[in-house]
Amino acid sequence: MASYRLSNLTEEFLIYIQSVRTLSENSVIAYRNDLKHLISVLGGDVLIENISTEDLRFSVGKLSDQKKANTSINRYIAAVRSFFAYCKRFGYLQHNPALELKTVRTPKHIPRFLTGPEISQLCNLPQTHELLWETRDKALFEMMYSSGCRVSEIISLKLSDFNEGFDSAIVRGKGKKDRKVYFALQAQDSLKAYLEDRKNRFAKEGIKDLSPYVFVNQKGGSLSTGGVRYILNKYTGAQGLNKHVSPHALRHTFATAMLSNGADVRVVQEMLGHSSISTTQRYTHITTEKLIDIYNKAHPHSK
Repeated sequence: MASYRLSNLTEEFLIYIQSVRTLSENSVIAYRNDLKHLISVLGGDVLIENISTEDLRFSVGKLSDQKKANTSINRYIAAVRSFFAYCKRFGYLQHNPALELKTVRTPKHIPRFLTGPEISQLCNLPQTHELLWETRDKALFEMMYSSGCRVSEIISLKLSDFNEGFDSAIVRGKGKKDRKVYFALQAQDSLKAYLEDRKNRFAKEGIKDLSPYVFVNQKGGSLSTGGVRYILNKYTGAQGLNKHVSPHALRHTFATAMLSNGADVRVVQEMLGHSSISTTQRYTHITTEKLIDIYNKAHPHSK
């Protein structure tokens, strides 16, 4: 069997997951960073067949020494497992040393979400505070909450992705999988008001509004993920909600609201674009805790 260096095979693996498995750019970056750690510990010139399970455990231990979170350590272990499974599958290894790697236990965190009054307040803040671009920001918040879209999906939305009435659109999610998302009447009205304002705004300022993307910055360029975070931070900082809210919290809020109001977990899974039902089921724990809290507050004997 020919000998192969670790550094060469990691680069080949990264090309494979990007071009063949079509993982997202963020996923590829995460894999690259994790495999960089493996190389930094074992050396890029080490031959793949000389790497043992003990070597891999040693690399995991280095992350513990660096006080990395258990979630980061488990992500690293998953990346190493995927890499060595690739090497075994394509004949670079006879035995897979990563099979015996065990993940570390992590505490279960309930996803952060906004309550009904909080999400209503957030969606109305652009009209009352006028911090950035009123109609755009209201439409952005309404549409993220109404659809459960990831931030990467919402900024990639084009006008051509919508149906005629703006009540649904096709988005491309993780793994380049398309799915249909829906927008409530409030979101539709907010979107239409924003699009009309956007057209008039750029015409008045002499800017050619040629972007095919729905959400743009004040110069007419497509809005970035960082841009959405900046907008949310402005409205949820001391001048607004005074509570840190990430873009993903709006997705959590959508899922929680759907399940709390009786939606089937399989339907919510489809709407969120989750490949695994277990990912969606995290939100059922939230609704259960909410019911218990309501019971404890309302039932006379619970006092």
